[in-house]
Amino acid sequence: MILGGCCPGRNDQCTVPYLDTICYCDLFCNRTVSDCCPDFWSHCLGTTPPYPPSSCERNGHRFHSGATYKENCNLCTCGQNGRWECEQHACLIEDDMIQEINRRGYGWRATNYSQFWGMTLDEGLQYRLGTQRPSRTIMNMNEIQMNMNGNDHLPSYFNAADKWPRKIHEPLDQGNCNASWAFSTAAVASDRISIQSMGHMTPQLSPQNLISCDTRHQGGCSGGRIDGAWWYLRRRGVVTEECYPFSLPQQTPADVARCMMQSQAVGRGKRQATAHCPNSYSYHNDIYQSTPPYRLSSNENEIMKEIMDNGPVQAIMEVHEDFFVYKSGIYRHTDVNYHKPSEYRKHATHSVRITGWGEERDYNGRTHKYWIAANSWGKNWGEDGYFRIARGVNECEIETFVIGVWGRVTMEDMHNHHGRRK
Repeated sequence: MILGGCCPGRNDQCTVPYLDTICYCDLFCNRTVSDCCPDFWSHCLGTTPPYPPSSCERNGHRFHSGATYKENCNLCTCGQNGRWECEQHACLIEDDMIQEINRRGYGWRATNYSQFWGMTLDEGLQYRLGTQRPSRTIMNMNEIQMNMNGNDHLPSYFNAADKWPRKIHEPLDQGNCNASWAFSTAAVASDRISIQSMGHMTPQLSPQNLISCDTRHQGGCSGGRIDGAWWYLRRRGVVTEECYPFSLPQQTPADVARCMMQSQAVGRGKRQATAHCPNSYSYHNDIYQSTPPYRLSSNENEIMKEIMDNGPVQAIMEVHEDFFVYKSGIYRHTDVNYHKPSEYRKHATHSVRITGWGEERDYNGRTHKYWIAANSWGKNWGEDGYFRIARGVNECEIETFVIGVWGRVTMEDMHNHHGRRK
């Protein structure tokens, strides 16, 4: 047996690149396999390698002890026993859950989203939602009394975007920033101010302004409260998304970018900015404010009348593991994971914007009522950033706590903005 030299027929100084390292092709490889090229034995000696028990096989290749690869959200490591040892986290995207939902015919379709692939379910709940459940005091907030009379005609279908064209804003994407509390608040206020001003003002208000500046008992991209967001919008006000654009936290959600926009009182409750826009390309640092929010009844007809008369509303809902894979249809939480351990069945609180409603019949002739709601996971999620969810049955508690608000809009504001737009 020749003890030295390179493998015959190779011009590689006895080493070649292999994956993220180099491997050796010296003839001494016949005595060890720790860092030899996987094809050394077949290519140079025409034999099979004497694999030690500490190497693991995957896709026809051998890997040494300690090698790793990622299987969805779980890291797998080659153990001393020659077996792959994988973490057992519940993943945010589980193929068997998607297939089961689509096979059973729940009335909605599921799909795989690349932006969620590789995340654990815990990470999804920790980074993609971000609304704290209101305190008992806030939950006891009085509901407004709405006089519903027989003359109130509520159509079977209504979409705020049809009644108020160019005044209902597109869904934004919160990314891995746990701040639906800021996104849903800014979105509802944007729509309401646009409607109330009859289109003279159509601001897309800045969630980042709330995330960075509304820091009193709030966690920025680590979660927050909608009552705190509305307090800030009423007392301090915010600028537009164009003026103060959203930026994802650099390292962890706890890294909240410092506040770059303050306001000061200028009389009669109005405020003006004390700084230029963080976005140097925007010169319009107008401050937009709201009145105190008001709570609606959980009665679906009263919520519908409010949306039809005054515009979209804000709602809090419980997001379960299957909601992340929603693609289309009328969502209802499913029990497809009932047979799995409890770590596969979790939920946390989120807030969204309800913009309308409708109903549809299935092939059995049954009518299914739904809300139309805007999420804040970008336009490539769900139905162009929206989802439909069962109406009238408090699905995922979406009818438990619903909020409306008025913008603080004066004739002077409308005149000033109208003049600027000309």
